Amino acid sequence: MSTRSDTTGHSERKRWRLPVWLACTAFLAIASFFLATEHRAHLVGILPYLLLLSCPVIHLLMHRGHHGHGAHTPSRRAPEEERSRP
Repeated sequence: MSTRSDTTGHSERKRWRLPVWLACTAFLAIASFFLATEHRAHLVGILPYLLLLSCPVIHLLMHRGHHGHGAHTPSRRAPEEERSRP
């Protein structure tokens, strides 16, 4: 049993979502612009450390395919591949 006031309240909330979302997005964009321009020297100074920090992360991601350093043993071939090999 729903009344007419319940449905109008829902549509009012839905109508205000877009302007609030746009205002928050605009505020975050402006704030991040000023933060980046004011602290550019700090951001540029940290880049060499970020490069060094990315090396172990890339190393871990690259070794994910063959399960670490201990799995360097050659894989066994299927019998069909062995017969076709000269």
